[in-house]
Amino acid sequence: MGRLKLHSGINAIEEEPEDFESSESSNTTTLACMIDTEVAAVLAVMRRNVRWGGRYMSGEDQLEHSLIQSLKALRKQLFSWNQPWHTISPMLYLQPFLDVIRSDETGAPITSIALSSVYKILSLNVIDQNTTNIEDAMHLIVDSVTSCRFEVTDPASEEVVLMKILQVLLACMKNRASVMLSNQHVCTVLNTCFRVVHQSGMKGELLQRVARHTMHELVRCIFSHLPEVDRTETTLVNRSESINQEKAGVDNDYAIVTKPVEDGNTNSEYDTENSVATFVSGAQSLMDDGPAGPGSRKPASPYDLHIMTEPYGVPSMVEIFHFLCSLLNMVEHVGMGARANTISFDEDVPLFALNMINSAIELGGASIRHHPRLLSLIQDELFRNLMQFGLSMSPLILSMVCSIVLNLYQHLRTELKLQLEAFFSCVILRLAQGKYGPSYQQQEVAMEALVNFCRQKSYMVEMYANLDCDITCSNVFEELSNLISKSTFPVNSPLSAMHILALDGLIAVIQGMAERISNGLTGLDLGPVHLDEYTPFWMVKCDNYNDPNHWVSFVRRRKYIKRRLMIGADHFNRDPKKVWLAFSDILPGLIRTLWVIFLGITTNSVFRNFQVAGESQKIQRVLEAFSERYYMQSPEILANKDAALVLSYSIIMLNTDQHNVQVKKKMTEEDFIRNNRHINGGNDLPREFLSELYHSICNNEIRTTPEQGSGFPEMTPSRWIDLMHKSKKTAPYILADSRAYLDHDMFAIMSGPTIAAISVVFDHAEHEDVYQTCIDGFLAIAKISACHHLEDVLDDLVVSLCKFTTLLNPSSADEPVLAFGDDPKARMATITIFTIANKYGDYIRTGWRNILDCILRLHKLGLLPARVATDAADESELSSEQGQGKPLANSLSSAHLQAMGTPRRSSGLMGRFSQLLSLDTEEPRSQPTEQQLAAHQRTLQTIQKCHIDSIFTESKFLQAESLLQLARALIWAAGRPQKGNSSPEDEDTAVFCLELLIAITLNNRDRIVLLWQGVYEHIATIAQSTVMPCNLRLLPYKESLADELLRSLQLVLKLDARVADAYCEDIALEVSRLVKANANHIRSQAGWRTITSLLSVTARHPEASEAGFNAVSFVMSEGTHLYPANYVLCVDAARQFAESRVGQSERSISALDLMGDSLEHLAKWARTAKENMGEEDFAKTSQDFGEMWLRLVQGLRKVCLDQREDVRNHALQSLQKCLGGVDGINLAHSMWSQCFDKVIFTVLDDLLEIASGSQKDYRNMEGTLLLAIKLLSKVFLQLLQELSQLSTFCKLWLGVLTPKSDKLQETVPELLKNILLVMKTKGVLLQRSALGGDSLWELTWLHVNNIAPSMRLELFPDQESAEPCDDESNGLASAEAGAT
Repeated sequence: MGRLKLHSGINAIEEEPEDFESSESSNTTTLACMIDTEVAAVLAVMRRNVRWGGRYMSGEDQLEHSLIQSLKALRKQLFSWNQPWHTISPMLYLQPFLDVIRSDETGAPITSIALSSVYKILSLNVIDQNTTNIEDAMHLIVDSVTSCRFEVTDPASEEVVLMKILQVLLACMKNRASVMLSNQHVCTVLNTCFRVVHQSGMKGELLQRVARHTMHELVRCIFSHLPEVDRTETTLVNRSESINQEKAGVDNDYAIVTKPVEDGNTNSEYDTENSVATFVSGAQSLMDDGPAGPGSRKPASPYDLHIMTEPYGVPSMVEIFHFLCSLLNMVEHVGMGARANTISFDEDVPLFALNMINSAIELGGASIRHHPRLLSLIQDELFRNLMQFGLSMSPLILSMVCSIVLNLYQHLRTELKLQLEAFFSCVILRLAQGKYGPSYQQQEVAMEALVNFCRQKSYMVEMYANLDCDITCSNVFEELSNLISKSTFPVNSPLSAMHILALDGLIAVIQGMAERISNGLTGLDLGPVHLDEYTPFWMVKCDNYNDPNHWVSFVRRRKYIKRRLMIGADHFNRDPKKVWLAFSDILPGLIRTLWVIFLGITTNSVFRNFQVAGESQKIQRVLEAFSERYYMQSPEILANKDAALVLSYSIIMLNTDQHNVQVKKKMTEEDFIRNNRHINGGNDLPREFLSELYHSICNNEIRTTPEQGSGFPEMTPSRWIDLMHKSKKTAPYILADSRAYLDHDMFAIMSGPTIAAISVVFDHAEHEDVYQTCIDGFLAIAKISACHHLEDVLDDLVVSLCKFTTLLNPSSADEPVLAFGDDPKARMATITIFTIANKYGDYIRTGWRNILDCILRLHKLGLLPARVATDAADESELSSEQGQGKPLANSLSSAHLQAMGTPRRSSGLMGRFSQLLSLDTEEPRSQPTEQQLAAHQRTLQTIQKCHIDSIFTESKFLQAESLLQLARALIWAAGRPQKGNSSPEDEDTAVFCLELLIAITLNNRDRIVLLWQGVYEHIATIAQSTVMPCNLRLLPYKESLADELLRSLQLVLKLDARVADAYCEDIALEVSRLVKANANHIRSQAGWRTITSLLSVTARHPEASEAGFNAVSFVMSEGTHLYPANYVLCVDAARQFAESRVGQSERSISALDLMGDSLEHLAKWARTAKENMGEEDFAKTSQDFGEMWLRLVQGLRKVCLDQREDVRNHALQSLQKCLGGVDGINLAHSMWSQCFDKVIFTVLDDLLEIASGSQKDYRNMEGTLLLAIKLLSKVFLQLLQELSQLSTFCKLWLGVLTPKSDKLQETVPELLKNILLVMKTKGVLLQRSALGGDSLWELTWLHVNNIAPSMRLELFPDQESAEPCDDESNGLASAEAGAT
C-alpha cells in the first residue's frame, strides 16, 4: 500500500520505503532530473537565437558565453550530488537561472523561461527554511527578479515576462522559506508589484488584472503572519516627537529610489535595487515618471537600516500599510493638473487600495492593537481617508469603506471609539437620511452597512454605553435607532426594498435585546437614577471599566447628567437668564459646566463648538468663566487665567480679521505673534503654539452659528485634528457582554418609534415572509417589555396588534368568519396577541380591554370553545373526563361547522335565563359551502393556537395588578351596553362577561379580597342593567306574571347605599322607560309599590331626580295611569319630589300641583262608584276614598312645613283646595274630625312653633301663618254646618280659638270676628243655646276676651239673657238660609 508522504522538496506518492538512505537518494535524483529539465529548456530557447548559437572570440580562443557556460556547468554537477537535498546550497542551482534573469542581453523569451524555472522550484517547495544558505538564496531571488532586465522584442512578450515576474515574487512570498526575507526585501517585492500595476495601465487588460491580483495576494500573504509575530513592541525609529512629527516620519522614514522605465527603448530595465528599499512618501513619486529626488525623504538612521535588514515582520507591515493609505491620500491630488494619469482614479485606484487594506485588516485582526505604529496609522490616516471616501458618489467605494469599518469594529473597536462615532455621524447618518443629495444607491449601501452593524449583538449596546452615555460624545444610538425607525415608514409610497432592509435592522436590534434577556438578567439595581446632590460630571470617575458592577451605574448616572445638561444647553442658547433660574438648584456654575464639555480640545476648537450672542457684558462673563476653566485644564501652557482670557479675545479678533470681507489688510503670522507678546504672566507663549493657532484660524473660520439644516457636521481637517487630540483623553471603551445591563434604558428610548414602524410595515406588507418578520419583532418587543416591566409599552403593543386582527373593525363583510379565514395577516395577528396575553399577561394593564374586545367578537361569531369561562375546579373535572392531552378545540369543530357564523349563546345559568327572556326567534341556518368550510377550518385552527381559555383558567398565576386590570376590563366590557338601546346580543355579551368574571374570581379564591369589591359592585348593577330590560320586554307579554316580574326589581332596593347612589341615574332611566312603556300592564298595588319606591329613592339624587319626576308626572298628570291601587303610592312619591330640594322650586311646585289635581280623579272615582254600586258597597268604597283623601291632605300638610317660602305657601293653597273640594267624595263626619286633628290643627301648631323659634332657615313666616289662619277660618266656616253636628264640636271649636300669635295681632281679630258673626247668624253661638248650652257661650267669650275684649259688646250689644223660645229653631234656620 502507498501513502502520501511530505518531503522537504516535493510531494510525491511513494511505495513503502526500504530504508532512509535509499529514500533520500531517490529524492535527490528526482530533484536533479527536474532541474536538469529546466536547464535544458533554457538552453534550448537560447540556442534558437543566433547570438547564443555561435562562439565569442577572446584572443585566440573560442569560448561560449558565460550564461551558457554556467548552465552547462550546472548540468554536470547535478547528478554528482549524493547528499540530502536540503544540505545542498540553493545558490548552486539557482544562480545560473538568476544570472539569465538579470542579464540585459537576453530577450524576453529567454527571460520568461528562466523565470518559469525559478517559479517551478519555488512552487514545488524544493527549498524551505531548513535548507542550507536559504537566507542568502531568498535574498538573491528577490534581488534578481526585482532587477530583471531583458530586451523587448514585442509588447506581448514583454507582458508575459512581467506576469512571470509577478508569479515568481508571489511564489517567493508563499514559500515556507519566505520567513528568511528581510523587511527591506518584502517592501521591495511589493514595490515591484505596484510598479507593474502602474505600467500595466498602458498595456493589456490581462496584465493589469494579474498584477493587481498578485499585489492583493502579496498583501494577504504578508499580513497573515501578523498574529504570529512576537508581541514585543519593536519601533522603527527611536524618537519621541509629536504626532505631526510622527506623521512626517511615517511618510519619509524609508524611500525607494527606482530607475525609471524608458518607454520606447529596446531595453526594459526593471531595477529597484537600493541600499534601503521602502516606499516613497505618499506614493506620489511612484506615479511620476521619474525618480524621487534625494530631498524627498529624510536620511535613514543606522538604527532604521538595522531594522530593515532583520527578518520581515511588523516594520515592513507598517510601511506597506502606510503605503496603502498613501494611495488614498494620493487620489485627492492626482488628476488635478493638466497631465492625465494612466489609472482611473475616480473609482479604480481607491477600490484597489481599499480592497488590500480590507484584506490586511481581516488577516491582521486583533493583533494590530499590539503594534502602536500600525494602530496609529489606522486611527489617524486610514480613518481620515475612510471618512472622505465614505461620502464618495461611487456605491462600490462606499460599500468597501463600510466593510473595512465593520472589520475594524470587530477587531479594534476598543481603540477606535471616537473614530467610529465620527464615521456614523458624518457618513452613515448623512447618507442614509438622504437630506444632502445622495443617490438612492448611496442610501441603500449606507442602510445595508447600518443593518450589518445592527446584526452585531453588542453593537447598539456599546454605542449607547460609550457614546450616548458620554457627555462629550453625540447620541449615536438614539440617532441610529430613530433613523432606522423612520426609514421603515413607507411615506406616500408602496413598500420598497429599502423599507424591508430598515425593518431587518430594526428587528435585529430588538431580537438582540431579547436574546440578552434569555441569557439571564443582571441582578443589578436598574431603577431610575436620582442625584441626591450635584457633583461636577468631570469629577465622577469609574473605578473599573471592565466590571459591570462599576461601569453600569457609572454610565447610567452619566447619561442622566448628560440629558439634563443638554436641556440646560438648549435653554441657555435660547435665553441664558431663564436657564440660570431654572437650573440654579441642580447645576451650579452652569456656564462653566457647559464649556467643560469641550475640555481637552485646542483653544480655537472650543470656540467652534458654542455660540455666544448678546451684549458684550454677557460675552465677557462667558469668556471669563471659560478662561478660568481652560486654564485649570492647561496649566502647562498658560501661566494664569488672565492669559487664557487675553488669548481668547485675540483668537476672536484674528478670526474676524481673516474672514471678514470688509477687512482689507489682513493680519500676518508675525503680527499675531507680536500682538500676543508678554501675555503669559509677563512671558511669551511658545511660538509654535501661536503659529498653530494662527494657521488653524486662517484655514478654518470659526462659525458660532451652525449652518442652516446641518443635522450632522461634515468632517473638516480642523475637526479631525480636534478628534485626534480628544481621543487621547476620552474614557476607555466599554465592552458589553451578553447580558442585558442597559437594555431597559435603551428600549425605553426606542420602543415607541419601533412599535409604530413595525406596525406600519405590517399594515402595508403583502407577503407572508414580511408578515413573519414583523411578528417576530412584535414577540421580541413583548418579551423585552415584560422582562423590563415596561407595562405602558406592552399595552401600546397590544393596542397596535388588536387593530390588525380585524376583530375590532366594523365588519362590512357578509361573512366575517369567511373573511377572517381568508386573511392571513389577521390570523397571524390574532395568534400573536393571544400568545402575548398567555406568556406576558403579568405585565398587561389597560391592554386587557382590547384583548377582551377581540374575545367578545369571537364570542359573537360563535368561534370560542364552549367552556372558555371555566373555573379551576371545572377545568380539572373536564381534563379528567376528556383525558390527558386532548385538545379542547378539536372536539368543537363539528359543532362549529354546524353553527358557523352564528353568535354563541352563553351556556351558564344567567345565559339560559337571558335566552328565555329574549324571546328571539332564530332563522333556519343554511348549509355552508366548501369555501366557507375551508375558511372556517383555518379559523378554527387559528383559534385553537390562541389558547384563549388559558387566559382565564391560568389567571391564578397572574400578578395582582394585572389580575385586577383584567377584572376591571371584564366589568367595563359588560357595562357598556347600558345607555337605553341594549339589544339581545348586548345582553348576551354582558352575561358572557359575567361568567368570565366569576370564573377568574373562583380561580383566585385565595385572592378574593383583591377582586371582591369590584365583582360585588358589578353584580349589584345586574339588577338595573339586566333585570329591568327583561321586565321592560316581558311585561307586555306576561301580564299574569307582572307581580312576579316586578318583584325582581326589589333587588335594586336591597343594594348597598353606596352602590345604589352610584347607579341611581341608570336606575331612574330604566324605571322611567319601564313605566312609560308598560304602565297599562301594571295593575297590582304590590307592583306599583315597587315602582314608586324606586322613583322615591331618586327624588334626592342630583342626576336621577329629573328622570324620576318625569316618570311620576307621566303617571299622575292626566290620570290615565292613576288607579285606586296606586293613588296613595303616587301621592306619596309626588310628596317626596315636592319636599326634595335637589331641583329648583318649580319642580316642587309642579309636584304639589300633581297632588292637588289628583283630587279630581278621586272625586270622579267616587261618583262612578255611587252610580254603579249599591248603598252597602258604596258606603264601604266611600270609606276607602276617604282614607285616600286623608292621606292626600296629610301629605300636603308635611310639605307646608318646607323651608322654601314659595313651596310651603303653595302647599297651603293646595291643602285648602283639597279641603274645600270634597263635595263628590261623601266624607263621613268622623273623617272631618280626624282631618282637623291630624292636619289643620297640626300644621298650624307646627308653623307657630317654627315662628316662635329661630327663623334663620325660614323666611317670611308671618305670611305663611296668615295663610294658615285664613285656611283654618275658611275651612271651618265652609264646614260649619257639618261640624256643628259633631258631638265633639265644642272641643273642635276650642281648638279653633286656641291658636294665636303675637305676630298676627291685626289679622286674627278680624278673622275671629268674621267666624263669630257667621256662627251668630247660623245660630251656632247663642246664649243658652240648645246646641252648646251655657258652656259653649261661656267658653267662647272666655277665650275671645283674651284676644279682643270689646268684641262681645260689638257683636252682642244686648247683654240681657233671653229665655229660649219656640222660634229659636226657626231663627237658626233663617240665619242658615241667609248664610247660604
